[in-house]
Amino acid sequence: MPSAISTAEGLTIPGLLDQQAADGGVGSQALIFPSERLDYGTYRERTIDAARALRALGVGPGDKVGILQHGGVDLISMLVGAMRLGAVAVPINARYKSAELQYLITHADLRVLVLDDAFVELVHEALPSLVDAPSGPLTLTDAPELGHVVGAGVQAPGVMTRADFDAGAASVSEDEVATMQAATRADDVVLLLYTSGTTAHPKGCMHSHSTMLHEAVNLAIDRLRMSPEDTFWSPLPMFHVGGIDTLLASLVAGCAFCHPGVFEPGLAVRQLNDERCTVAFPAFETIWLAVLDHPDLAQADLSALRIVVNVGVPERLRAMQERLPHAIQVSATGGTEAAGFLSIGVIEDSLDERCETCGHVVDGMEVRLLDPESGEVLPRESVGELLYRGTSRFLGYYRDPEVTAECIDEDGWFHSGDLARRDADGRITFLSRLKDMLKVGGENVAAAEIEGYLSTHPAVQIVQVVSAPDARYGEVAAAFVELKVGATATEDELIAHCRGKIATFKVPRYVRFVNEWPMSGTKVQKYKLREQIAAELLDQGITEAPRITST
Repeated sequence: MPSAISTAEGLTIPGLLDQQAADGGVGSQALIFPSERLDYGTYRERTIDAARALRALGVGPGDKVGILQHGGVDLISMLVGAMRLGAVAVPINARYKSAELQYLITHADLRVLVLDDAFVELVHEALPSLVDAPSGPLTLTDAPELGHVVGAGVQAPGVMTRADFDAGAASVSEDEVATMQAATRADDVVLLLYTSGTTAHPKGCMHSHSTMLHEAVNLAIDRLRMSPEDTFWSPLPMFHVGGIDTLLASLVAGCAFCHPGVFEPGLAVRQLNDERCTVAFPAFETIWLAVLDHPDLAQADLSALRIVVNVGVPERLRAMQERLPHAIQVSATGGTEAAGFLSIGVIEDSLDERCETCGHVVDGMEVRLLDPESGEVLPRESVGELLYRGTSRFLGYYRDPEVTAECIDEDGWFHSGDLARRDADGRITFLSRLKDMLKVGGENVAAAEIEGYLSTHPAVQIVQVVSAPDARYGEVAAAFVELKVGATATEDELIAHCRGKIATFKVPRYVRFVNEWPMSGTKVQKYKLREQIAAELLDQGITEAPRITST
């Protein structure tokens, strides 16, 4: 069996995989997906093959490789394969629609985009010039840096088939890949993860091998205390920092990483049972409740499960702990800028401490709280804006030095815009967001992004988006709209305007029309709009928004 790694100093992510494969890892379970499983030796070989094929397309140090795939072995192979070349992997949210995808492709300067066939139509919609392009090297007016789009088996305009991509690996030796990997340093940028903030478009968080592996060591060794004998179950999407964290934590521990590919509660129950999973990281109550409520759970044997990591309100965390009492449940908080998890509970904490706080700050990270008004540093047992710095703090926002300078001060503190409490023993409790941002079922959503898209409707004059309470997702978007003089529109019409164009979790579930705005000087008082929609829903007995789909 491979060994657990206690420190990330000087390591790169591909280097760690090489070490685990060499350290007795050949034959040991590494990746478990519904359709495929690999041992550590084969895992390593697949990433080298991916690197050789990417290199044949000209990918080199610093180039951006976009990956638009549902979770699976191939996604991970591409992710680590790009890293072997000193390139930057850019996992793309599989829930993006055409406008979001077009923005990311151009903003990230993607050199190569690898995708499942299911996304070919979406890419054609995002990049209309691709429809008339050859499958070879591209010269696109709407994505000038993009040289290649690689699909799977379907023949499509502008898209190289996977067979042709794989065949290119023959022209690149393993020695060439090894030489490029050897030139890569732990502090080099390795991941570009797009996250919604308070701006109209997602921002690209840059992370290095070092920031991500320090986080993985803290997660695997310090908090979850995993060893090669564990099987770590994670349903978190591989385009989110949490999904990558859990993958890397498994690599640090040298244990098996078990993932459903695309979450489905019945499949989740079967994996937890059949694979004898010992640690589970559902993170979001919407995921874990679907598992706990599934009818197959009554016949499942989850006795091997010893730790579950969840995030939610204290009452819900207590209820979920009661339903699976033998597995200790801990909570966490953080963000993409913190490489995932800034604080995580410890198993020795009491039930109250594990349910009412988000745990202790991870090793190598410092936090402080500031008074939002005065900027004064606050003592423990205070509430203020959460700041942090340390080994897992991101390097900055890609192509956005001004916003980076606004968020990271001269002493290296990242100003998160989150309101938090720190208790006498140092545990963090997330309270709310100072930033104008929603969290819909675990997804960060910038109000400005929804406002920007709704503003493209010809009848809309002014739009303000706020959160509305929701029993399923925690909160959803509600849009307050002032129409242009003489224009007409309905709630259903404006919701339909967004469906299929922006991700479903961003689409407003409620639209309310106004003629006057609650103002404070020159600014709309959004808190009054939040109070208005919350009171309306309460009066009407509405606790959960209508379900919607992309079409």
